[in-house]
Amino acid sequence: MDAGVRSTVKSRTVSFALTLGIVACAALSLAAQKKPAVASRPVVFSQDKGKLTIKLGGQTVGHEEFEIAPSGGGWLAKGTAEIKPLEGASSKVSGSLTLQANGAPISYDWSAQAEKTNGAHVLFANGVASITLEMQGARPFQQDLSFGSPMIAVLDNNLYHQYAILARIYDWSKGGVQTFPVIIPQELTPGSITVQSTGSASSDGKTYEGLKVTTSDLEILLLLDANHRLMRLEVPDAKVSVIRD
Repeated sequence: MDAGVRSTVKSRTVSFALTLGIVACAALSLAAQKKPAVASRPVVFSQDKGKLTIKLGGQTVGHEEFEIAPSGGGWLAKGTAEIKPLEGASSKVSGSLTLQANGAPISYDWSAQAEKTNGAHVLFANGVASITLEMQGARPFQQDLSFGSPMIAVLDNNLYHQYAILARIYDWSKGGVQTFPVIIPQELTPGSITVQSTGSASSDGKTYEGLKVTTSDLEILLLLDANHRLMRLEVPDAKVSVIRD
């Protein structure tokens, strides 16, 4: 992680530091310019709705409610998380991600409420993310980020249900290590991640299907049920657990 990203991480509140330890602090290395794996077959999403409990060091620091449902000819994944750290101010973040049937993003909207209210609208086309950022007290800011593939993973701060989308984009029939371009919209951060099935995995006496997400700094383990629904997310190095209620 370069000095600029480290400076950004240090200036964040505890609520943002929680997620940055998983995603942005994981660097999602800009240097990783490998051509990403693109799923050639349609991704079959399953309708899902649930609640997640977010824990840091064993202490509950937040909750998230989400829903993934058909929308037109594609799918809509939306969620709202409230973070109440043991120290520092509380925050609330919402995200709405529209996807093609094969999992490629079409558009994304997020809003975050903490000391200020911020948000953005992102349009995806031909491997380019066109972002319009609206920060309270500032003029709208526009930026385009280019990727090598339209199959871009959207993994935003404190919205963990988006890892359930990643578990669907992964080509289970192909298996092995698969690389995806990724964007963290709240950080305007592009990069890449690798995803790999780990086979059977257990936690708290229960058996799951494991999916390992690797960045340049951390490993994130997704624990899925037999239908590949996200049940738990573990980041041992950051002492973070996200558990479906």
